[in-house]
Amino acid sequence: MSKDADHKKSPDSDPNREKSPGFFAIILSTIAAAFGVQSEKNYQRDFNKGNIWIYIASGLIFTIIFIVVVAAVVSAVLANH
Repeated sequence: MSKDADHKKSPDSDPNREKSPGFFAIILSTIAAAFGVQSEKNYQRDFNKGNIWIYIASGLIFTIIFIVVVAAVVSAVLANH
């Protein structure tokens, strides 16, 4: 094999290269962060490979959904009391 063949390897073929987190990884990281149970591996992946604006938006959306769900549960409990 020539040295040129070694240089033509795509960066995607490197098994040690970590991809940026996908949609579900971001959702799971947001939920884990809300409960404070994020693993060190995922924490490092999020901060090294993730985009901060995606996590900020995800956190805001999670917070809004959480507040709406809590308000709905409280309203339902008070209505049935």
